[in-house]
Amino acid sequence: MRLSCTVNGQRRDIDVCPAESLLFALRERMGLPGTKNACEQGECGSCTVYLDGVAVCACLIAAGQAEGGDVVTVEGLADDEGPHPVQQAFAESGAVQCGFCTPGLIVAVHDVLSHSPRPTDAAIREALAGNLCRCTGYEKIFDAVRSAAVRMSAEGKRR
Repeated sequence: MRLSCTVNGQRRDIDVCPAESLLFALRERMGLPGTKNACEQGECGSCTVYLDGVAVCACLIAAGQAEGGDVVTVEGLADDEGPHPVQQAFAESGAVQCGFCTPGLIVAVHDVLSHSPRPTDAAIREALAGNLCRCTGYEKIFDAVRSAAVRMSAEGKRR
């Protein structure tokens, strides 16, 4: 089947198999390796992307469901001026270790901060409950969220 959608601001038309996931289509058909393939069961959050403005696990979405839609991956958060404040905060806070969970966490944090500019630690914990990390112990991730919240507030940046 033919899939036509917008990915990171660019119109994409690709052939996909009816049963393949959006995750597979992004990584293997479109050459966007930022979204990670870990559990393929929607349990780890490594493949979190936006589909029509909603953060979803790309491994649980059939590629065909993105037909006519708007997909934003971790690569699409950066702009011509550079990395998004969430991406910068992760790098500067040491929240990136092996990097496998990082793309999904960055998209999830971006989503949290776009809805709640100054979340409490409890709200951060709740919002990131679907994203698993085996390296950081989460403290650096929390530091990154707090730092990104300050940056985004100062820059007036939500998306």
